[in-house]
Formats: sequence, C-alpha cells, structure tokens
Amino acid sequence: MTFKELYLEESRHWYFQQLTKFVNQAYKDHTVYPRKEHLFRAFELCPLEQTKVVIIGQDPYHNEGQANGLAFSVYKDKRIPPSLHNIYKELVNDLGTTYPPHGDLSSWARQGVLLMNTVLSVDANKPLSHRNKGWEQFTDRVLAELNKNERPIVFVLWGREAQKKARLITGEHHHVISSSHPSPLSARHSFFGSKVFTKINRFLDKTGQKQIDFEIK
Repeated sequence: MTFKELYLEESRHWYFQQLTKFVNQAYKDHTVYPRKEHLFRAFELCPLEQTKVVIIGQDPYHNEGQANGLAFSVYKDKRIPPSLHNIYKELVNDLGTTYPPHGDLSSWARQGVLLMNTVLSVDANKPLSHRNKGWEQFTDRVLAELNKNERPIVFVLWGREAQKKARLITGEHHHVISSSHPSPLSARHSFFGSKVFTKINRFLDKTGQKQIDFEIK
C-alpha cells in the first residue's frame, strides 16, 4: 500500500477528520512546526513501499525553524540538537565515519529510512502540545501497515515511548532494535555502545537488501 492510499483510507475516519480540523486551526492560530507543507515529508522522501528501516521519534522539534518533517532531523543551517548530537556520536564510534557537518538526515530517508515521529506537529516552544489529538492513531496505522510488508524491515525503537510500538510489529521476518533514547538524559543507559548502525546494515545484508550509507556529507 502506498502512503497516498493509506492517507485516503484514514481520511474517511472520524478521528482523522477531527485531527485535520485541529491541525488546520493550529496553523491559523499559532506558530506550528514543521511547516505545513512538510507535515508528511518523511513519507514523501521514503515511500512506504520502499521502506527498509523505521526510526521512531516522539514529536517534532519545537524551537524556531528546526523541524523539517523528519524525526531527529533539522535543516542544514540549524544547530545540531542534543539528541541528534548523541546519535552522531554513536555513528562515529560505531562506523568510524567523520562527524557530520549538518543535521539534515534527508540522505538517510532517500535510501529507505523512514524517520517518523509518532506525533507529526507541535506548537512552537510547547513540546507534546499536539499529543492525543489523533496523530498517534494515524502513525500506529502506518506501523501496522509496514508490519504487513513481506520485505524484512528493521524497526529502531529508542526510548520507552517508541518501545510501546513494539506491539504493532508482529512479523517474525522483521527485526526490532531497542535501546534507551539518545537524549542527554538517557543516552548513557543503553544507547551509547549499542552499535545500532552496524546492526541495521548487518540485518539488511543478511536479508539481501542494500545497506544504508549512513555517512552524511
């Protein structure tokens, strides 16, 4: 199923109609991130039918101009946020790459990495302000649809909120990687040293899929 087909199916449901009203009003009344045209950018850069890896975030960055529609990613001209800094530290330690010059993860998305937040919008300076409005139901549907995919997919669950989504991943041919969240408060628990990037590519290689080039230039 394509994202467009999934979107059209969900748009018939009452919850999604209410979500759409809420989000449209929020964009009129407040400063909301990401820009409205980037709400579904994760699915535009990484179509569902081409997804090989799913990395789940919570909700978009809420500081000015950071969120670009991809979980953990920011525009190239923005300072690298703390969680992404820790992701990059693990990337360097795991694969021996050079530390990336910017925080735009679009190159990962274009290779089949779906960088999806469970909530796709947020009011400026108000984290989780669009929680429990319907986004969670929509992104759960996305994960359930990906779970049906015959192609083996790697699901990366960082932190407790993401790990709650494990219930949706029932296909035995898929692979789940869990650790603590890369935020400064929890990265030391099990994120650092997890070698998540090696594990992702090892599974892709094992299942006959092209590995992800995680180096960002």
